[in-house]
This record gives sequence, structure tokens and C-alpha cells, in this order.
Amino acid sequence: MKIYVPPIKCQGIKTKLVQWIKAHADLPSGGRWIEPFMGSGVVGFNLRPHAAIFADVNPHIVNFYNAMKHGQVTAARAKAFLEKEGALLTQKGEAHYYALRDRFNEGGDPFDFLFLSRACFNGLIRFNKKGRYNVPFGHKPRRFAQAYVTKIANQIRYVESAIQQYDWSFVCADFRAVMREAGERDFLYCDPPYMGRHADYYSAWSDREEEALYQHLSTMPTPFMLSTWHSNRYRRNTTLDRYASQFTVFTREHFYHVGPSEDHRHAMLEAIVLNYVPVALDHA
Repeated sequence: MKIYVPPIKCQGIKTKLVQWIKAHADLPSGGRWIEPFMGSGVVGFNLRPHAAIFADVNPHIVNFYNAMKHGQVTAARAKAFLEKEGALLTQKGEAHYYALRDRFNEGGDPFDFLFLSRACFNGLIRFNKKGRYNVPFGHKPRRFAQAYVTKIANQIRYVESAIQQYDWSFVCADFRAVMREAGERDFLYCDPPYMGRHADYYSAWSDREEEALYQHLSTMPTPFMLSTWHSNRYRRNTTLDRYASQFTVFTREHFYHVGPSEDHRHAMLEAIVLNYVPVALDHA
């Protein structure tokens, strides 16, 4: 299975876990795929459900994909935009990056958001408490080489094609409101910020939200999968012990690469929490 990387990438993106998640996801026939924490959208975009609700509290992610859905953001337009702004970045360096960041914080243009997410430090998406994008420059003025721009345009083209084929909705909403939309024939995939491990990419996530999420999940008639972390060499996710004992938990080792060198590549035991036994395993 070829895994397609989305045009907007977030910290904690599940690109290398898509096949594992797909193998454990039992999607009911005729239902919807519902993601209350879409983030990059990489899982749902690769599973390609016929009907889906992709939701997030970050309005800029939602606006970007709604702009794609309505034909405002296309692969061709993004390519032209990145070529133009990339040339200015090469000429002016970080001054252009910060000018464009200011422009985005005033107007919220989806093309500016795409540019910042690829020119910023370490590909982070992070906003301050006033909702302003605050990631510094990534110190690569020649970032937008022709091959790189083409790669991003192809990533947009993949999602653009899927949006045209399927009944996908993109909404900006709190996870509680989104989960209330889920019925027995739907499938709920939750990938919230990792408790104790995330840097705010738009809003805070505390034990209060984590507990509320598990409380909602425990009363849902909908089959669900929750992606979270289990442990690393230093500590364990204690929320699993507190809230997930009534569910089925599977784990798999995964590596995150943060920083410029392999010295910063750390193993993490990832977990998925389910309220069902996957059909493939049940019949094994």
C-alpha cells in the first residue's frame, strides 16, 4: 500500500502508522469515517472513505481543505504561489518569511499557511494564546527548489482528487460536538494531542480534556479507535491505566525524528485503543 503524505504536515503525523491503523480499523458498510482531531488528515486521506467528517479546532487546517473543496486552492495555483514566494525567500531570506508570517496572522490566507508550514523551523504548526502563528524561520532560504514545489503540488493533487470523488466535509469544532454526530454505522477515529507530550499547535490539551474524551468514548455506540502513546524508555502514559482498562489496546514501536541528526531519533511505543475486536483477529 502506497502511503500518500498530505500537503499540511503536523507534529506527530501518523504516516508510518497508516497501514497498522488500517489493519485494525473495521469500517461499517455505509457509514461515515469521523475524525474529531484531523490534524494532518493522513490516516483518513489514505483510507479514502466514501463519506467522512474531518474536524479540528484549528481553523486554518479546516480552512485550507475547505478552500481545496471549493476550488480556491488547487495544485496548479499552489505551485505558482510557492514558486513566486520561494523566489522571494531566496532573495530576501528570513525577512520575507517574517513578513509573510505577519501577513498570514492578519489575513489567514490558506496559501500563506501552506508556505509557512514548509518554510518554518522543523515543520511545526504552533500558535500562541492569541491564535497567532509563532514558529520561527527554518533557516533554509532556498527551501522551495523546483523538485520540492512539484512534490507539494502532487500532494495537493492527491487530496484534491479524493475530495472531488468522495463526500468529505471539513468542519472547525470541538471534539465533543463532532462526536455527538457519530452513529452506530459510523466509525470514529480519534488522534488527540498526546497527553504530556505535545506542544500546543492551536489549543491546550490537559488531563481534563483527556478524561472528557474517554468519558464520551465509554458511552458511544459507535465503533472507535483512539491513537495515543503507551510508553518510551523514560516514562509511561498513565492515562491508559486510568481510563482504557475497559477497552482493547494494541501497541507497536515507532520512531520519531525531531531535530537535524539521528541522535534525536527516539523510540516510542504507540498504542491504539478500540472498543471492539478487529474482525481479522476475531476470525484468526
